[in-house]
Amino acid sequence: MARCKSASHTVLMAFCGIFAAAPVYADSEHQAKPAAAREDRGAKLRHNMRDEINAGLVGIVSEGTDYTVDLALSLAGEQTRLRVLPIAGAGASQNAKDVMFARGIDFAILQTDVLDEIKRNPPFPGVEKYLQYVTKLYDQQVHVLVGGDVKSLDDLRGKKVNFGLRDSGTHTTAAAVLKTLGIEPDVTSLPHPLALDRLRRGEISGIVYVATKPSRLFQDIRPEEHLHFLPITGDLPPIYIADTITSNDYPELVSRDGPVKTVSVGTVLVAYNWPAKSERYKRASRFVQAFFANLNDIKGRRPRWREFDVSASVPGWTRFPVAEQSLKKAGLTPEPDKKAADLDPKQRNELFLDFAEYEKTLGPRMMFAYKGTTAGHGSGRPARMSREGARWHPRWRCS
Repeated sequence: MARCKSASHTVLMAFCGIFAAAPVYADSEHQAKPAAAREDRGAKLRHNMRDEINAGLVGIVSEGTDYTVDLALSLAGEQTRLRVLPIAGAGASQNAKDVMFARGIDFAILQTDVLDEIKRNPPFPGVEKYLQYVTKLYDQQVHVLVGGDVKSLDDLRGKKVNFGLRDSGTHTTAAAVLKTLGIEPDVTSLPHPLALDRLRRGEISGIVYVATKPSRLFQDIRPEEHLHFLPITGDLPPIYIADTITSNDYPELVSRDGPVKTVSVGTVLVAYNWPAKSERYKRASRFVQAFFANLNDIKGRRPRWREFDVSASVPGWTRFPVAEQSLKKAGLTPEPDKKAADLDPKQRNELFLDFAEYEKTLGPRMMFAYKGTTAGHGSGRPARMSREGARWHPRWRCS
């Protein structure tokens, strides 16, 4: 009997404990609900802020950021709902690859001869289907600066001449121009300020530099240093246009009665050819519309920019459709493009399969160089590329 009483007492105490604890659990659950709600509101707020900031964000890569910062200042604002992110590129060739493959980059400023080189030696088949141009921009002059003992380009044969960093726009132009003219110097690939210092000390014979005149690089040179520009003449491809360097550009280097003949190369604003209904295409379109709407402000920021002709075409490439529409809306007549035919879905898939086959022909080192990561853009290309098989654009980037 005592055992039964003891067992009953134990069971009764257990039930009391359960009932006593129940309000604690209920109160804990009640307190957890507002905390979870606050956390959900916080996450929603963060997501909304992220979406708002990225809604009008476009990236533009170029060699240096002077010009792209000017574009950003001209186009960004409440009216355009745009934020332009200028990106300093790693060279002309890399910039072309970045606009096609790197996350967050929608536009690039490239030289016309760099585009020409891409056409002749494409990084993958059908490259012209993925790049379109918005407009031709400013021209850049080819400067060949030499010491007093060098009188002509012929004197540079076998001599040390700096072309700038490999894969830069200057290196591309310098190699093309001098090769066409039959001049084969001993090429160095130093940064231009360092090369200028070595030229002053007589360690190299000349430097080639491509930039809009007047360039800051040459503005501190004094007459007593006996440095001077060489003229560039001869039969060159039409992509290089006859130009002149005058005393107005460099009063300490060029005499009033002795202008120096040279050539210039154009620059082009290019866009990635996003699918027409994608979010990235909409952002790119807003950028292009804002560009043409603010053209007077853009041209007013730099004297050389006043000269560029937005209606001029770029041979072998197709104009971005919104740019074409903006020109017509402004009452301008775009020069006709020599357009490649648009691809239907079947052709797009076939083109991607061709690209996949092309990848197999690359050696291990080339595959590493091509598929390696770009700083700030996450992992390498292979996984992204393989995921693109069902899509027509040969890259995998967040939209």
